[in-house]
Amino acid sequence: MSMGPTLTTYTKEVLPALKKEFGYSNTFQVPRIMSVTINVGVGKLSKDPEFISVAEQTLTRITGQKTVRTKAKKSIAGFKLRAGQIVGVMVTMRKRRMYDFLDRLFTFTLPRIRDFRGIDAKCVDAMGNITIGFRENLPFPEIRPDEIERVHGLEVSIRTSAHSREEGLRLFTLLGFPFRKK
Repeated sequence: MSMGPTLTTYTKEVLPALKKEFGYSNTFQVPRIMSVTINVGVGKLSKDPEFISVAEQTLTRITGQKTVRTKAKKSIAGFKLRAGQIVGVMVTMRKRRMYDFLDRLFTFTLPRIRDFRGIDAKCVDAMGNITIGFRENLPFPEIRPDEIERVHGLEVSIRTSAHSREEGLRLFTLLGFPFRKK
């Protein structure tokens, strides 16, 4: 009962359609999804090690992968930020895990969001990548509301090999991304 994008869907349906539509002569020219990154910014709670560990546990539970702590590259006095201070937690997925995550995202997570009308097409940037923000982590089925101490937001960035917004948007449309109807 897979409703989301899968690797077989991409290779059998999307790849030939994009190759024909954009007139590519080589299969490697066709845009594809390179990686999916899930990021939680800790913001003002960067000095709270408990919140950082909660964010790490959440991402590990959602993705099944170990998280990486991101650190500030330079100090910014206006934000009370020091170089080397933890500013976020992230996970990058590729290949099969990435497609499994996308399938779960579209099959289970997005339908659980209250008043979800679809992803806005404006979320696709000039290079054909898309970022979807979640205000809370509760729509993910791996997270049980009774088990979590703190609710936090996260963002899912999907990076493609597309060279333009049109190529990326067409790739996402053919993969079945639920875009908002105008």
